[in-house]
Amino acid sequence: MIDYINGKIAELTPTKVVVDNNGIGHAMEISLQTYALLENKNEAKIYIQSQINPRDGIQVDYGFADKEERALFQLITSVSGMGAASARMLLSSFSAEEFKQAVLSEDVKKIQATKGIGLKTAQRLVLELKDKIADGKAEVSNELFTQQVNNQAVEEATLALVSLGFSKPNIGKAIAAITKKNPDAKVEEIIKAALKML
Repeated sequence: MIDYINGKIAELTPTKVVVDNNGIGHAMEISLQTYALLENKNEAKIYIQSQINPRDGIQVDYGFADKEERALFQLITSVSGMGAASARMLLSSFSAEEFKQAVLSEDVKKIQATKGIGLKTAQRLVLELKDKIADGKAEVSNELFTQQVNNQAVEEATLALVSLGFSKPNIGKAIAAITKKNPDAKVEEIIKAALKML
């Protein structure tokens, strides 16, 4: 897994950056927060988070101008029902500090104002992230990394089960039960256990 990349900024748009490192262009999806920090730079160090797109199974790399934003992205995507696209939308709407303050002050309306974030999702974000942010867990931690890796396992297992013809709601219930018992379950373990339940 790539942690970061250093190089020249070959291409920059509000949603994407391409970093040239020794003649290889590495494309990453970015938030407006990262775009603003990179806008007038020729070179940059970009922190990377890889995600599997649940719709097509393709790996997408997300880039961040600093570790704090990446840690928040990891925290947001650890919340049930929060995908990478929604996390990027939140980080485009808020600075890292603004988002933390909105969660800590339980400002559901402010979070809900973000495109694609409904009331229940905003409430879930506050409920699941308030203690973690208050405890300073918005910093990168081994616990969070493990959680993120397992989120990837869940996404891959979901894709596999969908391709086998099972419905997403049923898959979601089965996987939630499996990961509750075994939070560190690998992709194969999740699929095998889910097949027994579906």
